[in-house]
Amino acid sequence: MIDLSLTIDLSTTYLGLKLKNPLVASSSPMCEDVGNVRRIEDAGAAAVVLHSLFEEQIELESDDLDRWMREGSELSPEATSHFPELTQTVMGPERYLAHIAKCKQAVRIPVIASLNGVTTGGWLKYARQMEQAGADALELNIYHIAVNPEESAEKVEQRYVDLVKAVRAEVRIPVAVKLGPYFSSMANMARKLDAAGANGLVLFNRFYQPDYDLEALEVVPNLILSNSHELLLRLHWIAVIYGSIHADLALTGGVHSATDVVKAMMAGARVAMMTSALLKRGISYLDTICTELLVWMGEHQYDSIRQMQGSMSRNAVNHPAAFERANYMKVLGSYIMR
Repeated sequence: MIDLSLTIDLSTTYLGLKLKNPLVASSSPMCEDVGNVRRIEDAGAAAVVLHSLFEEQIELESDDLDRWMREGSELSPEATSHFPELTQTVMGPERYLAHIAKCKQAVRIPVIASLNGVTTGGWLKYARQMEQAGADALELNIYHIAVNPEESAEKVEQRYVDLVKAVRAEVRIPVAVKLGPYFSSMANMARKLDAAGANGLVLFNRFYQPDYDLEALEVVPNLILSNSHELLLRLHWIAVIYGSIHADLALTGGVHSATDVVKAMMAGARVAMMTSALLKRGISYLDTICTELLVWMGEHQYDSIRQMQGSMSRNAVNHPAAFERANYMKVLGSYIMR
């Protein structure tokens, strides 16, 4: 029996990093434990994104945050309930930076730090420290909810661009930007971030909407793990953006099988990031995905990952209208009543 791992090249590059395959364990609580990071490497991941460091959990003296909390508490007693419990033990900056160093010592795969900031000063301060701690790259997990009716879409976009420029000027390691899907012109926004210096775009962040507890009359957190159906939105925009910017594209959200990984590559992603599938099936599932990926490529006569990357992007397919309005009409007309 032929060893497919010897005949098929799974390697790719992301953020200038050479990776043995396109499988990346994305940011999650699993990555808080060095032992889990080792197991992630052993199971076959080519890189790992550590859990995010949240500025508001460690910078409670921030003027912006104090003002936000005061305003929120005046509006509603429940407003601050969305905030992490301040009495809980959180991984502060010193522990997080030490964790980066420990992970670097424990594994050989690239370790990507994740930062979710609030203030410009916070973003820059912790970005510098993460680089100094040894992170191979930095993922800016920008989770901004535009709820101020006085803030225009243009201002929201400019906030992202200015942040990327500032961080990019502060550190030498590669910088990726993790985005949500709710921009009015995603392709244009991708181009702006590319011009601002982003080395990679991670599509897409999942926005977690709270639910209502009707008995307690409270707004409560609500977490539902992803499924493969969520892949479609990511495939669409990666396929549209591919080839129009220099930054690498990473797909996150909805990767649950080897065929999901193949679709991500064909759309134009450099890597496919996974969290929910590992939470559901265990870290060892990475090895299963890698094996099934090799089998699929062997059966379909693909010699390398690079051979398929972007092969079904908007610019590569015969009918690019499939990514535009024509697809909307076709989908609506495809349903058959039973």
